[in-house]
Amino acid sequence: MATLDFEKLVEDYYMPLYRFGLSLSRRESDAADLTQQTFFLWASKGHQLRDTSKVKTWLFTTLYREFLGRKRQQDRFVDSENNPEAIAAQVVPASVVNQLDGDIVQRALLALEEIYRAPLTLFYLQQHSYKEIAETLDIPIGTVMSRISRGKAQLRRALVDDTGLTKSEEKDQANG
Repeated sequence: MATLDFEKLVEDYYMPLYRFGLSLSRRESDAADLTQQTFFLWASKGHQLRDTSKVKTWLFTTLYREFLGRKRQQDRFVDSENNPEAIAAQVVPASVVNQLDGDIVQRALLALEEIYRAPLTLFYLQQHSYKEIAETLDIPIGTVMSRISRGKAQLRRALVDDTGLTKSEEKDQANG
């Protein structure tokens, strides 16, 4: 196996991994931590990967598993559902939102349940294939397709709700 250049991997995958981490964690600092931990794990275990064409999947899977592990640990110790301070701390700063596809879509995406947010982010923001997403999230391809479809439907509803318009009001506005 040819060794992969660590610096080149960081250059190629840091921002996509960071954005994926941000979409999962909803916090810049957590996204940076997840990304750094992913590269740390690559530096210590990446040599075990036999098929270098799977490095992208390995990195995204590792980040996702790190996120799930941290989430399980946090869920055991912090009840953020009933803690307004914890919920307020999850707001994404404007500097990050400006770099992404817009404030309204970003808020709607971050409001989705994680089971829908992760596949949507990997598919639309990271351009992963269904197969890569299935491998990364360790779920069947059919489940990936279903979650993307359901996530898109929830995203559409959230965007309509966010604008405050009903479907009939949107038609009226569109017709003039």
